[in-house]
Amino acid sequence: MSLHALRLLNYKSQHATLYHLLQSPVGSGSKVPVKMEVNPPKQEHLLALKVMRLTKPTLFTNIPVTCEEKDLPGDLFNQLMRDDPSTVNGAEILMLGEMLTLPQNFGNIFLGETFSSYISVHNDSNQVVKDILVKADLQTSSQRLNLSASNAAVAELKPDCCIDDVIHHEVKEIGTHILVCAVSYTTQGGEKMYFRKFFKFQVLKPLDVKTKFYNAETDEVFLEAQIQNITTSPMFMEKVSLEPSIMYNVAELNSVNQAGECVTTFGSRAYLQPMDTRQYLYCLKPKKEFAEKAGIIKGVTVIGKLDIVWKTNLGERGRLQTSQLQRMAPGYGDVRLSLEAIPDTVNLEEPFHITCKITNCSSERTMDLVLEMCNTSSIHWCGISGRQLGKLHPSSSLCLALTLLSSVQGLQSVSGLRLTDTFLKRTYEYDDIAQVCVVSSAIKVES
Repeated sequence: MSLHALRLLNYKSQHATLYHLLQSPVGSGSKVPVKMEVNPPKQEHLLALKVMRLTKPTLFTNIPVTCEEKDLPGDLFNQLMRDDPSTVNGAEILMLGEMLTLPQNFGNIFLGETFSSYISVHNDSNQVVKDILVKADLQTSSQRLNLSASNAAVAELKPDCCIDDVIHHEVKEIGTHILVCAVSYTTQGGEKMYFRKFFKFQVLKPLDVKTKFYNAETDEVFLEAQIQNITTSPMFMEKVSLEPSIMYNVAELNSVNQAGECVTTFGSRAYLQPMDTRQYLYCLKPKKEFAEKAGIIKGVTVIGKLDIVWKTNLGERGRLQTSQLQRMAPGYGDVRLSLEAIPDTVNLEEPFHITCKITNCSSERTMDLVLEMCNTSSIHWCGISGRQLGKLHPSSSLCLALTLLSSVQGLQSVSGLRLTDTFLKRTYEYDDIAQVCVVSSAIKVES
């Protein structure tokens, strides 16, 4: 084969797109070219769709390069850093600069934040397009949401013109989210066209919230909430509050009184660094109209929900609300005994007084109670044992003042109360009701 023929074959193999040159034997060694058609390309759309996430910029970070003066470059590197406009004057060796930079990637989206996106449809053709309809839906694991600002079609779109839209959505689910953008339009020839694009992203969990409950004897409920930042950037905790249920009032125990001013226990800057945990404490007291109904407040398990608001580096706001927090309802039985008043410290072999509250937790049955007081080795009761307390109606209470005396010093436990229901012949025993510190009478007890 000649050199010219080789060059011709190379040219055809590199540049021919619609035909393939195939040679097959026909007869005795003769060769003829066979022509094969390739599938025609799909028709290109006249409109182009672009979707971009809208986020805050970040602070520019540089890598400082420096050396000692005795090295070969001398002060050259330090001078270059001082002349660099992105560095901080007087702190050139720090990586953090004063300039802002646009996001270089999609970034992370966390539960409770607002997802914002910019949608642009541009007419890349040289003809007028009519009846353009742009629709944006967000598909989650449980629902499909329409995020389009308007569902009306645009009458026409001229060449090199565009339709812009900005969508916002507060993310309320974790897991995979898919943004579905669909565009429909009509060409000048009356042909209706349609296409759509999918954009998938993951929504992550920003906080880990753990709760602990403590049921006090006085119907108060203490809630401890542990909040951990599980993101990779610090958070400014703007608000962490407890919205109680209808039966409770809440008091926050996360501040102290200093010189007549309420100061938070977390300091003036409420920043939560990555993987750090902060504990919040709340006290819930039953409202007056429910506190008097022991049977109702006893079975209440729903306490309320936490409302958490935070901000990230450049003020991007996030908010989370937990589901209704539930406690394990305390089991008081039919009769409940609680202490209303007791001194912390008492004198040895000197009488002291306590006040008890007896509640009939039954919602149907009236009780006729008898009080018995049994002495222990260290605590002695002063008064008449076996006395009648009278009838106690359902969900009602009575207060009882009692006198005791301790014969042993130290921390002593108040025990030995017995309540007997004469109707059912059932006895309720109450030991380790409370503790008092017994000191020698030579030591003056502060009242």
